[in-house]
Amino acid sequence: MTSRIPICLATAAMSLAFSGELFAHHSTAAEFDNKKPITFTGTVKKIQWMNPHIYTLVETQGADGKPLVYRVEGSAPNALFRQGWRPDTLKVGDTITVSGMRAKNEASTNIGQAKITTADGKRVFDGNAPGHDAAP
Repeated sequence: MTSRIPICLATAAMSLAFSGELFAHHSTAAEFDNKKPITFTGTVKKIQWMNPHIYTLVETQGADGKPLVYRVEGSAPNALFRQGWRPDTLKVGDTITVSGMRAKNEASTNIGQAKITTADGKRVFDGNAPGHDAAP
């Protein structure tokens, strides 16, 4: 009976130690500030199709008039693939409009919780497969 107690305690300790990491990854509130919304139009410079999230690098004009590249976080590649996305759904050179939340870190150009609208008015990264208009 007493030999089970250390095993149970060790199992519980390991579960607690790793549970924070499992949930921390998906916390957008940890990185992004919902009080810092941003909307901008720019040109797709690069798409990083990788786990755990894809990133779309979008160049726009900064407040100082100089080029500024934002790193827009998208969903996981597997989730996007199931929705009909492919690595070439957005292409380098496409003009898009991004609405999302700025990072809490002022020096960061990361944008989270993003919705992307293509030049022809189709919204992407909002739960719809590409080519389908999002609900208003």
